[in-house]
Amino acid sequence: MMNSDWIEHRRSGDGERLGWMLAAGDGFVAVDLLGRHRTETVDWLTAEETLDELGIGYLGDAYELRLDDGQWLRVRLIEISSTEIVAKKEDWGAMDVPQRTFILPFPISDALRVYVPS
Repeated sequence: MMNSDWIEHRRSGDGERLGWMLAAGDGFVAVDLLGRHRTETVDWLTAEETLDELGIGYLGDAYELRLDDGQWLRVRLIEISSTEIVAKKEDWGAMDVPQRTFILPFPISDALRVYVPS
């Protein structure tokens, strides 16, 4: 869970939030917008550079969500905040199908993974 110790990092230029940095001993840990640690403890500059290089493009990737029955369902992320993540069943842009959405906790758990075609 995010708390007041998280230091927000925004992209220079447009101010888009890219993640946070957490103080850890003598350094910092870079955390992405899904709440995943993207570095071990590193210096401030390395944490910033990691988030800058990561950007936000990964949010548009296809993901898989592990359902309660253990099966994996292909999903897309549609809303990201520091309190929850909303995913929807992949519908490939179809306008005539009902949307099935899932409210996921922040930070995300291992129930969400990047989709890798088999």
